[in-house]
Amino acid sequence: MSRSTKKGPYIDQKLLKKVTAAKPDNGPIKTWARGSEIAPEMVGYTFAVHNGKDFISVRVTEDMVGHKLGEFSKTRKFVKHGGKMQREMEKGTPTKPAAPAK
Repeated sequence: MSRSTKKGPYIDQKLLKKVTAAKPDNGPIKTWARGSEIAPEMVGYTFAVHNGKDFISVRVTEDMVGHKLGEFSKTRKFVKHGGKMQREMEKGTPTKPAAPAK
């Protein structure tokens, strides 16, 4: 469910204060506020968004306005599917072809 339009977008006040004080060319702005919406004032800045373990660098563009910072800092790492067949494919060795149907 989305936030009430009467309340307006949630933007962390400390983060907004850091944005107004910083310049876009300076280093990334470190933040833990993943739930904060991206405002038009944040366009052009680089944020280091915490994903629970590391800080992921996010460069804000005009297309991102209205989205949350956490959407661009993934918290899960994809591990390949597969197993034995996947390892053989990566090595380049051909797998045994299926027996021809009679």
